[in-house]
Amino acid sequence: MSGYDSSLMVGSLLDSGSISPRVSASDKRQVLSVVAEIAARSWGLKAPKVFDALFDREATGPTGVGHGVAIPHAQIEGLDRLRGIFLRLNPPLDYGAVDDEPVDLVFALLTPVGAGSEQLRALSRIARALRVGEMRTQLRQASGADAIRALFSRETRSSAA
Repeated sequence: MSGYDSSLMVGSLLDSGSISPRVSASDKRQVLSVVAEIAARSWGLKAPKVFDALFDREATGPTGVGHGVAIPHAQIEGLDRLRGIFLRLNPPLDYGAVDDEPVDLVFALLTPVGAGSEQLRALSRIARALRVGEMRTQLRQASGADAIRALFSRETRSSAA
């Protein structure tokens, strides 16, 4: 993957079809299944392959980073560029987060195979955006997909200055 833009905005990883502001899931497995279904619908990927990649990554260590946030991620065969999927879970659920708090904000990052350094930079940007308490509050209160995408676009522009 060449041509990575170091000024990548988190909002540019999302499109309106990859944001689900009202997801009910009973466990982490179901959350990853929802992510896989959205990836299949949005980008023509095979849902079972996406699920397996995310589930295998989860087995290496938790992606629940604290404060109600999880950032599952995986490299996906056949993906043309970095892509994001954002879910807002209601009710929050036990995700095995590092702080043992239930998770309600999930930002899944899917990257092409071999996108190692690009994946790390994107994960860092996502984590930085979601580390801000005010951002998390606004995401929890946002009225829908467009408002959520606007928050990510605005936040990354202001933090890049």
